[in-house]
Amino acid sequence: MQNSLDVIIVGGGAAGFFTAIQIAEHQPNKSILILERGKEVLTKVKISGGGRCNVTHAEFIPQELVKNYPRGERELLGPFHQFMTGDTIEWFENQGVGLKIEEDGRMFPVSDSSQTIIDCFLQRVEDLGIEVRTLESVKDFFKKENLWNVTTKSATYQAEKLVIATGSNPKIWNHLQALKHHIASPVPSLFTFNTKDERVQGLAGISTYASVKVLGEKLESEGPLLITHWGFSGPGILKLSAWGAQKLFEKDYQFQLEINWLGYASAEATLEKLLKVKKQNPKQQIATYAQLKLPKRLWQQLVAASIPKNRMWAEVSTQELKNLCAELTQGVYHIQGKSPFKEEFVTAGGVELKEINFKTMESKLQENLFFAGEVTNIDAITGGFNFQNAWTSAFIAARAIS
Repeated sequence: MQNSLDVIIVGGGAAGFFTAIQIAEHQPNKSILILERGKEVLTKVKISGGGRCNVTHAEFIPQELVKNYPRGERELLGPFHQFMTGDTIEWFENQGVGLKIEEDGRMFPVSDSSQTIIDCFLQRVEDLGIEVRTLESVKDFFKKENLWNVTTKSATYQAEKLVIATGSNPKIWNHLQALKHHIASPVPSLFTFNTKDERVQGLAGISTYASVKVLGEKLESEGPLLITHWGFSGPGILKLSAWGAQKLFEKDYQFQLEINWLGYASAEATLEKLLKVKKQNPKQQIATYAQLKLPKRLWQQLVAASIPKNRMWAEVSTQELKNLCAELTQGVYHIQGKSPFKEEFVTAGGVELKEINFKTMESKLQENLFFAGEVTNIDAITGGFNFQNAWTSAFIAARAIS
């Protein structure tokens, strides 16, 4: 059974759907087929942002937006000048889907439901006459007489243009390697850090702004740090995990993490502040009232780690206060392993970026082969940036095709 089409898109996720829609909006007469191996489409859209779908991020300057991509920063600058956050917002609003900005810059549908985004895509695909086939796992794709042949377990399809939008799919990467493409080995990105350190036992749920760095590496980050039952999470940690994806993988996720619980305050400046507190409250127990805007229980455990119990401010020596300052600004925690961040598995790795023309998202090695989304070696920190890469790369590929 042969099925001839203009465009075949492998992958029924955000990038695949947006590519198909963008092509059809520009060239309604093109025959387009989306092949999805799963039973359902847009599954990652459904769970993203805790089921709310973090569509994009309110950053409107290309030069600033690219700084959120540990892999792809240089390559995405040109594409972001073509299609960016503002274009994403406008496109969704034209479909009747309003987006809102949260305090941290993340953008969600006003409905707070990822189903709104899924319904929008499904409706648009139907209106444009784009065919979607689920449970169609691609077994192989190859070029024959200038046409791409795509075989699934039930059929063989042919098309002039082929778009790969399968995200992190090792089987698809293997087929691309057979077509001479190089694949950067996949490693996890966006994960939390595990530690059994007594200083943070029983503090799950406490969050504070901190700066963190991996000792022995040029890896540092800052942002809200959340203490969990198994260790550390929150934006500051997730950012560090994305930038350090390759290095931390090589360390087998065993490393020393230095935490400054006061952001970037120095030990010297902190000592000055604590000496003032000592002068003003000599008869108070040090652990009773939290200082330096730290959460009370965190303050108490850090004090307990460096100063004898029930000590009054009047009784504490300068050396003991120096020890406390070191604990507050340079505490070292042994990290043993990682945990995935929620259900949002993000992988660093994919098609090597030097083999892609970022003006068209076309392969430099195979004519009429295009890429969209995470199948390439591009990934971002958390906050809607991975989706923005999906929309932008899909738009660029679609424009080249149509």
